[in-house]
Amino acid sequence: MTARVIAVVGAGLAGLRTAEAVRRAGWTERIVVVGDEPRMPYNRPPLSKKILLDGTGSHDQVALRLRPSEHETEWRLGNRVVRSDLDARTLWLADGSSLVYDGLVAASGVTARRLPEAVGGVRRVLRTVDDAVALTTALTAGTRVVVIGAGFIGCEVASAAVARGCEVSVVALDAAPMTVPLGPMVGAELGRRHAGAGVRFHLGQGVTSVGEDLVVLTDGTRLGADLVVEAIGSRPNTQWLADNGLDLADGVVCDARLRMGGTPAAVAVGDVARFPNAHFDDVPRRVEHWQIAADTALHAARTLVADLDAGEPPAAFGTVPAFWSDQGVVSIRSFGMPGLADTSAVLEGDLTGEAAIGYSRDGALVGVVLLGLAKQAGAHLRRLTAELETARAGSRT
Repeated sequence: MTARVIAVVGAGLAGLRTAEAVRRAGWTERIVVVGDEPRMPYNRPPLSKKILLDGTGSHDQVALRLRPSEHETEWRLGNRVVRSDLDARTLWLADGSSLVYDGLVAASGVTARRLPEAVGGVRRVLRTVDDAVALTTALTAGTRVVVIGAGFIGCEVASAAVARGCEVSVVALDAAPMTVPLGPMVGAELGRRHAGAGVRFHLGQGVTSVGEDLVVLTDGTRLGADLVVEAIGSRPNTQWLADNGLDLADGVVCDARLRMGGTPAAVAVGDVARFPNAHFDDVPRRVEHWQIAADTALHAARTLVADLDAGEPPAAFGTVPAFWSDQGVVSIRSFGMPGLADTSAVLEGDLTGEAAIGYSRDGALVGVVLLGLAKQAGAHLRRLTAELETARAGSRT
């Protein structure tokens, strides 16, 4: 009898954790992981933090440890999936080969969003280990760095560049750094801290052109630049899923058990998945956090193996998202989904020093962000989790 196959599209953290989780869920047959990068899975958060600050880096420093069960997994690296047919359960790869599967995992992640080609110039991004190594070489003292984008990656790059003696300007359309995920109050405070460390902000501005050593903004401001880094967000890698009747407007929409479009034996995990979170509501959303890769992998694996072996699927997926960001001027920890809030307020401490900020929607706590206060992280996470669980229980009665 021919062994059944689970195909995992994406060889990053989410793909690796799902491969591990399907083994733990009882799958003993083939697992094939296909990834477009030529390297085994590695950890991405250090790329914009430790590696840029240290000034040295390699794949070995960020490689993820493979657990013993992984020796049976087949890895097809440096080979991109270009097309799929979910009805025929078939994938086609860039090298011209095909892969027929029984169960499918979409773990294809995201790529860096780019400005239009008409902007011109050499603009670097930070998404892969190769990107990080190239930037570490370029971040030398006195280098004029222009970062386009004031989200987490943009501010982490800016912080590392300042620490290494560069002259740093950050350009963003937003009124304050990180205002979309953290709101205007916290964004303004973080902008104040970065400015105090030497970052020059040009907010409410776009970029019209990038030349050999010049960046021109929409208001006509001209910034000298030896290095330009784009950090304007990401784009989900869903092209290979086109023409399957799925909602791919922002990632791939999943049901409450992480099935793609409700399709049995086809799940999505990590950055590419847009899923409802039972702790909050039934609206599908993408969440690009390191922890989400592991959480969705575990749940999706149970769903997938249950579908393939006619077992009982898990309950609706629910988790409390969490992430961290080290930016030199501040260490940030976030729990929950602050972006859903309509109000925010300081729960503990002083906003200009160390503080815990609570984020509420319709009067109910949905997120907590810590500026410092590392020792209080556990207490605030427990409080938020308890309030979310209470609200969830109330909605079922």
